[in-house]
Amino acid sequence: MNGYPWADLARNLGWAAAASLAVMGATFAVGTAKGVHRVVDTAWGLAFGAVAGATLAASAGHGDAGRRLLVTLATAVWGLRLAVHIARRGRGHGEDPRYARMLARARGNPHLYALRKIYLTQGALVWLVSLPVQAAAYAPGPLGAADAVGGALWAAGLAFEAVGDHQLAAFRADPDNRGRLMDRGLWSWTRHPNYFGDFLVWWGLYAVACASWQSAAVGALSPLLMGYLLVFGSGKRLLEAHMADRPGYAAYRARVSGFFPRPPRRA
Repeated sequence: MNGYPWADLARNLGWAAAASLAVMGATFAVGTAKGVHRVVDTAWGLAFGAVAGATLAASAGHGDAGRRLLVTLATAVWGLRLAVHIARRGRGHGEDPRYARMLARARGNPHLYALRKIYLTQGALVWLVSLPVQAAAYAPGPLGAADAVGGALWAAGLAFEAVGDHQLAAFRADPDNRGRLMDRGLWSWTRHPNYFGDFLVWWGLYAVACASWQSAAVGALSPLLMGYLLVFGSGKRLLEAHMADRPGYAAYRARVSGFFPRPPRRA
């Protein structure tokens, strides 16, 4: 096919929105039944996988088959790992304090408030952040340097966040560490190795979309938006506000980078 298939991408945007909303709608039903809306955090990764799967099906006959498979598997693997990790971490806990504070301000039915403010908002963000995945599937031309760079960034990001999550889980599982701050391994290089890993993953997926200028233009907002959410949105900023009063956190903050990894400063 000559040129970029804009009309087919437009239809794909609709299928991706439907996939994201389907996951969020099903999760809303589960959260309402359980009375705990923190389950939406598990749905975040699953919704990205659903969008990638819908894109793979809708883009049949377009772009490069290898690139379509690359972005689908990369997104699905990242999303599934994140969903499993969050589900395990939240097992047996009550409502997330962020959502509890939000729902305390609700007027009328708190579940409908949660649907609007939490589920539909996150569903829309999934659709927007996944634009490089959708656009890359329609990029013409064979696999090339952009795909190699994107794959390398994605792999580095996935490894960084997976190792960081494993190190933190192992630290918390040791009773001797109760009440102590995690400042070992990757957590001695950055206070948020999981968020930094996500940052690399989405810049990697955007790099794959840079196989053509059209798909690069469509997906350009995605890594910027994800970076903003991780640093200034619901990621780093809120977590550090919650941790600020913990004993030793001020010294840890002065010693360890806030986001981009670097060797820790001496005390």
